[in-house]
Amino acid sequence: MVKSLILCDCAGSQHLDVSAIEAGCGLSCSKVHTALCTTELSAAEAALREGDVLIACQQERATFEALAEDMEVDLPGFVDLRDRAGWGEGDAGPKMAALAAEALLPTPETPAVDVISEGVCFVVGPGEVVEPLASKLGSVLAVTALITDEAEVMPSHGFDVIRGQVRQVRGALGGFEVRIDRFRVLEPMGRGAQLWSDSRDGARSACDIVIDLTGGVPFVPAPEKREGYLRADPRDPVAVADLAFEAVQMTGTFEKPLYVQVEETLCAHSRAEQVGCSNCLDICPTGAITPAGDHVAIDPMVCAGCGACAALCPSTAITYQDPAVSFVLARMQMLARSYRKAGGFAPRLLVHDAHGAEMIRMAARFGRGLPADVIPMELQVISGFGHAEMLAGLAHGFAQVQVLLAPTTERDALDRELGLAEAIGGTGKLGLIDVTDPDALSDMLYGADVPDPLADPVLPMGNRRQIARLAAQALNPGGSTLPLPEGAPYGAIEVNTDSCTLCLSCVSLCPSGALIDNPDMPQLNFQEDACLQCGMCQTICPEQAITLVPQLDLSDGALGQRVLNEEEPFACVECGALFGVKSTIERVMDKLVGVNPMFATSDQARVMQMCDDCRVEAQFHSKDNPFQAAPKPRVVRTEDYFSKRKDH
Repeated sequence: MVKSLILCDCAGSQHLDVSAIEAGCGLSCSKVHTALCTTELSAAEAALREGDVLIACQQERATFEALAEDMEVDLPGFVDLRDRAGWGEGDAGPKMAALAAEALLPTPETPAVDVISEGVCFVVGPGEVVEPLASKLGSVLAVTALITDEAEVMPSHGFDVIRGQVRQVRGALGGFEVRIDRFRVLEPMGRGAQLWSDSRDGARSACDIVIDLTGGVPFVPAPEKREGYLRADPRDPVAVADLAFEAVQMTGTFEKPLYVQVEETLCAHSRAEQVGCSNCLDICPTGAITPAGDHVAIDPMVCAGCGACAALCPSTAITYQDPAVSFVLARMQMLARSYRKAGGFAPRLLVHDAHGAEMIRMAARFGRGLPADVIPMELQVISGFGHAEMLAGLAHGFAQVQVLLAPTTERDALDRELGLAEAIGGTGKLGLIDVTDPDALSDMLYGADVPDPLADPVLPMGNRRQIARLAAQALNPGGSTLPLPEGAPYGAIEVNTDSCTLCLSCVSLCPSGALIDNPDMPQLNFQEDACLQCGMCQTICPEQAITLVPQLDLSDGALGQRVLNEEEPFACVECGALFGVKSTIERVMDKLVGVNPMFATSDQARVMQMCDDCRVEAQFHSKDNPFQAAPKPRVVRTEDYFSKRKDH
């Protein structure tokens, strides 16, 4: 457990409010040093010897880590107070306390799997580009060069040469599979023209690394996110040469994080070949997600960990693990609570990635930095920061929650989630910041109107649906019903009772159990809190009687069942047992009796008005019993044999 926070004002360039920091983070602070990384390094050495310290400096982290290694003591923790708080305008004491308190949270480990790459490399492209690169790599990697044109390639002992056309590339680092059409192998002949084997389609090659020098459309979606897939413009010799260095680094054993987890039983992708939710399939940039029956499957080797699938999953079947949403919420809660404990009032949360962190450092060093009430929170990726996290930030007591985009951020999921979050939490409190100039970022934050935060912050917990509901109730007291944009994962359904026949097809397909039947009478019940708005009930309804209504009912009524349609059951004419729907049976009788020859007589029509047991009994004893077998043959006795002998 961390004992103390070691402070340094970086040559007097920032003001450190020690009392506010101690009040907010609960740590005892050292005296404020001025040059901890140089002339006062002995003070850092003394602190490291005591152990369990947090050093308020990120710029010289390497210096302090090297010092700890030389001393053979545990590495200290680090937190950046200068760039994120000290080099800004206003009273930064509460903000520094919040940042220090957040740094104390233990980071959970992400599940991972080992990926082994043995250096089997597949290079594809025109001969004049591929041959020099393959020759360079052949001494350290096992290279196969696929030549896409008719250029002559001299046989080499350093790599294998083939010709053909790549049809498909699947997999990732350590496990690629390449399918090749018009496959030909260079024959090992002597003098004269080169000879190639006969062409054939469907050849396969397994490799660890793929180098694409074709200059055309990539063989995989989102190639920059596919580990082990290297690509460069064949007309750029510098870029091609750089690939050799990258490829050599991709041999050995690597740790691949398992970014997401799928709970198949919760997935609402399809039922009985009726497709419902396809959010994750539509949003995945790498193609890692594929249908697998009633649920989806995610290839962990192809997944790049953007988290958009988890943000858009309406059933929480997909959960993100790098880190889990519970840890993100714990960080937000710690930041907001510590800020208020140190005397702050209305903090704003700025969510960003590594690109945003660099922008913040640039704005602090050369500009105004961040306002004292803007607390930055860095994530590995921001594309999976969904409506549940946005609303949770407001529920924790942040006046605003904004996401700083990077030029490479895939914002499809963010745009959709922002619209949903604003419909629930209100406008003016949430937003995406799309600027690349550090000064423009500072000016935007300093000039913004800041709304009042939630007066009584709450602590949302559970899965994403539960977090969103708890936060929404805190932000909208009174249990109102909020209209939501189309495609929202919350809502009700409306049933046209004039059209509905209570066939209950919708109940059998509902993946979340939101639609429920009543075994004792013809009745369709609905629990709104469980509805995913997947649309399968609407698709399967033979009468087209169901309409989706995106909304969020915050009252307790959404947690219970309500009747959407019910009718009087029909009484069996034989035993009086209740079964079926009275109106349906009467309607069928009106259409068939006297019209269909199978029901021309009253006895045949009467069978239709019986329960299952009575119907079987009546058919068994009827003249045209469908269950009746041929008459049993008479048992042959001894006298029958004697009588036959007498006759002869």
